[in-house]
Amino acid sequence: MIYDQILIRYGEISTKGKNRQFFVDKLRDHLRYILRDYEKIKIKANRDRAYIVLNGEDWEPIGNKLKKVFGIQSFSPVLKVDKDLNSVKESTRELFEKLHAENKTFKVSAKRADKDYPYTSDELNRLIGGHLLKHINGLSVDVHHPDLELRVEVRRDAVYLTCEVIKGAGGMPVNSAGKAMLMLSGGIDSPVAGYVSMKRGLEIEGVHFYSPPFTSVRSKEKVVDLAKKLAEISGRFTLHIVPFTEIQQTIQQSVPENYTMTITRRMMLRITDELRKKQKALAIVTGESLGQVASQTLESMFTINEVTNTPVLRPLIAMDKNEIIKIAEEIETLEISNRPYEDCCTIFTPAQPITKPKLDRAEAFEEREDYERLIEKAVKGVETLEIEAGKEPEQSLFENLF
Repeated sequence: MIYDQILIRYGEISTKGKNRQFFVDKLRDHLRYILRDYEKIKIKANRDRAYIVLNGEDWEPIGNKLKKVFGIQSFSPVLKVDKDLNSVKESTRELFEKLHAENKTFKVSAKRADKDYPYTSDELNRLIGGHLLKHINGLSVDVHHPDLELRVEVRRDAVYLTCEVIKGAGGMPVNSAGKAMLMLSGGIDSPVAGYVSMKRGLEIEGVHFYSPPFTSVRSKEKVVDLAKKLAEISGRFTLHIVPFTEIQQTIQQSVPENYTMTITRRMMLRITDELRKKQKALAIVTGESLGQVASQTLESMFTINEVTNTPVLRPLIAMDKNEIIKIAEEIETLEISNRPYEDCCTIFTPAQPITKPKLDRAEAFEEREDYERLIEKAVKGVETLEIEAGKEPEQSLFENLF
């Protein structure tokens, strides 16, 4: 065992004022949840830093989980040592010996958060560096491209030593900004929209529209797998499966073909809003990107959005497809989204959907049918799947969905 703790550096949390403790508490609670299987560790969090005391646990699998935690700017496996200079020097020597530092280049980067410490950062660089050169065979200094960079952080309570700084996910802690409902299709965009929203601290629940027999069991499995990926980020994820066949058939039979996509999206938004009320969420999230398809022109979004006064968040609105695909690759949803199983929107896409729908015409088409009854029926028929990271859903519930 080389390291005894993991030091966590905050990102945007550090910019908060009197409410900073709220965000620190949210981050600490999330860390406790995602690391609940590591019984030996202890998690401490104050206004400036968080620490995971390993108590003999291997830091690397814990570090792999920390990479996905929002609210963390960076983290480092560290040795916590007494502030006495001789203790610091000897601990750095022992650390370099364990890291097999012989015949390697290095540099020392000291930083004093405790300005009362009797040695300046430059003095520490020279004193520690000289000690290492004296005791480690073949070690040499390279301040530009070292094999090892020893970071020495002097804080009020102790000195922390590390040779690794690992980039975190950034953003704000999960569940620190309220709850929203994500309209989750089987495509590339919506899971990315969920990820970006979670990065801003939103608690996300998914809403998926399923139209058997027009969409297959495989299309639903694909969405469940996407939900599992989002659960890996947040720790858990709630997925609501909406029976949508009857509404889509009604739309196909009573609405002119070029308006079917507009009316379909309006119905989806109305149902999602009803679920939002039941789940006590405050907003709806979509994967829309301006101008990408016919339903995502500004005129289409205006007409579709008129069914609700609820805030509709579109985190991808100004991104192009390549930017979205890049994020999908990073969060490992792209391959799942590319499985050749179509969702209900894709199956019923008209040959020539209207790109500038008129609100009054859309409302007139909807008056031909009793959509209120159909929406109420769909909401009552929703089945909910609770997905926890690293665990399969309960088999009985999973069977009900297919």
